[in-house]
Amino acid sequence: MISPYDFGYSWPWTHGHLVLGALLAAFALAARRYKWKWLSWVCLVGVLWSLAGFVIVQEVFRLNKPVVLPGSQFLSSGKGRVLDAGAGGGRSALMVLLARPEARVVALDNFSADYIASEEGGRLLANARLAGVEGRVEVVKGDMREMPLESDSFDAVVGAYSIDHLNAEGAGRALKEVHRVLKPGGQLLFLTIHRDMWVRVAYPFLHGHLYYGRSSAEQRWRSRFEEAGLEVVERGTQPGTLYILCRKR
Repeated sequence: MISPYDFGYSWPWTHGHLVLGALLAAFALAARRYKWKWLSWVCLVGVLWSLAGFVIVQEVFRLNKPVVLPGSQFLSSGKGRVLDAGAGGGRSALMVLLARPEARVVALDNFSADYIASEEGGRLLANARLAGVEGRVEVVKGDMREMPLESDSFDAVVGAYSIDHLNAEGAGRALKEVHRVLKPGGQLLFLTIHRDMWVRVAYPFLHGHLYYGRSSAEQRWRSRFEEAGLEVVERGTQPGTLYILCRKR
């Protein structure tokens, strides 16, 4: 479960389940001491859940490891120039670079999020060096909604857990920018969190964008892709994730 990568996620996301499990174990011991059997059993169930949640986060969601590239149609030629829109600490950039050894990635982010603020891509480049792919990645500071990039200059774009964090107006602008920078026939690989069994077990108390079901998410995004001139060609799921592959008309 130990990973050499550091994508900047804070401890509540990576190890919060263990901390909560330790607290629940302490409550269980105290409850047994005072012969509150029902409470001790409730706490023990909570301990088991926290351990399960930790394993899911580390080994199923792979939060401290590069994202697993879903499907097989994305950049099937194995090479090309790819834009990672909202690259963050580099999980999705490494996804492309490791799965497509002949591809090159431009990692775009405004680096305003707390976990990467003021780093100007330093964390992403450090992770790329660990993976041995630093020679194929370039960091560009910019906004997804107004990309400082040339039109028709990319074979593919990845939007992994990034475009879905924008409001409706911002997402629409970002998708139009995706369309602008893609070459004709270029692809967009869009990833968003899918409320499947894994998410429900690991994060039962969270809400918001985490809890869009597969069908509602597809309906929610399909019209936005079409408005931006992007045609859906493949869709599917992997643990905790809904992915949609689009092509520029």
